[in-house]
Amino acid sequence: MRLQPKYSDIVLNLLVAIAISLVVNFSYLLLVLVEHNSDTSPLPAGQRVIERPDAGELRIHLDGYGYLVYADGDSVYVPARRMRFLGLKAGDRIVADLSAPRQQGGHPVLEHVRTLNGSEYNYGALYNRPSQWTELLLQLVYYLIMSFVMLTILTSTRRNYSMRLYIRRSLWCLVAAAGLYCVAPVTEWHTGRVVINCMGGRMFDYMLLLKCSFAVVVSLLYSRIYVLISQRQAVVVENERLKNENLTTRYNMLVGQINPHFFFNSLNSLAMLVREKQDDKALTYIDQLSYTFRYIIQNGQSMLVDLGEELKFVEAYSYLFRIRYADKLFFDLQIDRSYYPWRLPSLSLQPLIDNAVKHNTITRNNPLHVTIRVENGCLEVSNPRRPKLEPEPSTGIGLENLRNRWQLITGREIEVLATEERFTVRLPLLKPEQA
Repeated sequence: MRLQPKYSDIVLNLLVAIAISLVVNFSYLLLVLVEHNSDTSPLPAGQRVIERPDAGELRIHLDGYGYLVYADGDSVYVPARRMRFLGLKAGDRIVADLSAPRQQGGHPVLEHVRTLNGSEYNYGALYNRPSQWTELLLQLVYYLIMSFVMLTILTSTRRNYSMRLYIRRSLWCLVAAAGLYCVAPVTEWHTGRVVINCMGGRMFDYMLLLKCSFAVVVSLLYSRIYVLISQRQAVVVENERLKNENLTTRYNMLVGQINPHFFFNSLNSLAMLVREKQDDKALTYIDQLSYTFRYIIQNGQSMLVDLGEELKFVEAYSYLFRIRYADKLFFDLQIDRSYYPWRLPSLSLQPLIDNAVKHNTITRNNPLHVTIRVENGCLEVSNPRRPKLEPEPSTGIGLENLRNRWQLITGREIEVLATEERFTVRLPLLKPEQA
């Protein structure tokens, strides 16, 4: 079962967020594993525990580790992880067992706390403190949520994704990262408690800043690559859609141009001329009919033609209608010859002529005049509106097909002006150098 695009984006963002969280916490995960192994491993052979009855004062270095300093000047090293685990803080008076230095010339290491500030140390209370694995889990979940939120903000829009929109979403991403930074779970050095960053003592933790900055940078880079790939795929899909639409448009165009109704009407008109023994008109009609079908077949696959060639077709095509509607249908061509080299999609005038004849009443008392002219670089086809008493069924395919073809081939829109008196269609022509 294929996921819908919306859910596939969510799943993909979630997987990337998991990867970012694992990368950010990779070093911490290794540290936990190493410390866990070192805590469970036995002391090396020959290493002994030193019992010291006097108390030392704990002093903590800025880097997190500490020393027990005794009155005689001796010092004992206390690892940071052990201070966090035991809940020790600076100034504590501690009586402890020590382990001998592991390297010659090194400091002894705190091994076991016996008393803390004069009281016996309760190791049972340690089980109420979060373990390192709990801290690690909190870190993984936090950076997972942080990365997922930022990726969702950055990749929520793929189409029409401008650089301005990318910058705007990047700023929102930084705002979200700043807010999440304030609620990040951190571990206090002295108590070992997990608290929210804004409630801790060190708001600007350089390690936390480094991890959050890494997550932000990776999210920004990934989202940019993701959007570029998505836009490229969208372009490919759009090109395929346009190709299919072009083929469908051409098919509909040919179906609308060569249809049995027009063909049989033409044969009936020719038969009428033959019965009335109008041989000259019959021969001219055959010539114009053959030219009409030849033009349709030859230019059905063409994209652009000269206006002069299209007007020759209109003259032949209109002659067929003038024979059918003797002295009732007229075509007024008002076009300067300087516009003949201008270009337009082939067979653009034929559906407009068909619509004018199909949807208007044509009688001897009220003949129909179809005007074709050029004004300000636009080919204008207009006719008076005289609706029939019984309107012909209309699907609107012809005009919509012409509109789609014009947009597809020229990138321009045709203009349809319909009033109660006239119906006009304006077709923007292409100059020869623009074609």
